[in-house]
Amino acid sequence: MDQSDERLRPHPSHRLAGPAVLLNLPDLARALQAEPHPAKDGHRQAGLIHRGPLRLLLFTFDAGGRLAEHRAPGHVIIQCLRGQLEVEADGARHRLGAGEAVALEPSVPHTVDAVAESDMLLTVCMS
Repeated sequence: MDQSDERLRPHPSHRLAGPAVLLNLPDLARALQAEPHPAKDGHRQAGLIHRGPLRLLLFTFDAGGRLAEHRAPGHVIIQCLRGQLEVEADGARHRLGAGEAVALEPSVPHTVDAVAESDMLLTVCMS
């Protein structure tokens, strides 16, 4: 099996190509939530944009879903689109509601917990 056979969906550069890409985030989140594969640790994720140093990912969480502690090698913006998230970073907990975001410096360890069913937009600008 080659690597492309393991993907759940086509790479973002094939799905969302072109010089201008309209992203209807609520529709994309509903489609992601409706995918037939099981959620991993209470969340699903899909890459939306993968261009040069920019990464844009959409997450849907079940209530109680979690992203375990991890780091990103670039600047990170975690934006709550719907629901409520708790982000722990650099020893502090940040509760985010819809329309709120937290920005992190590169390599800051962080976790994300969904207090309620939630959607999250993650932006990473690789260093």
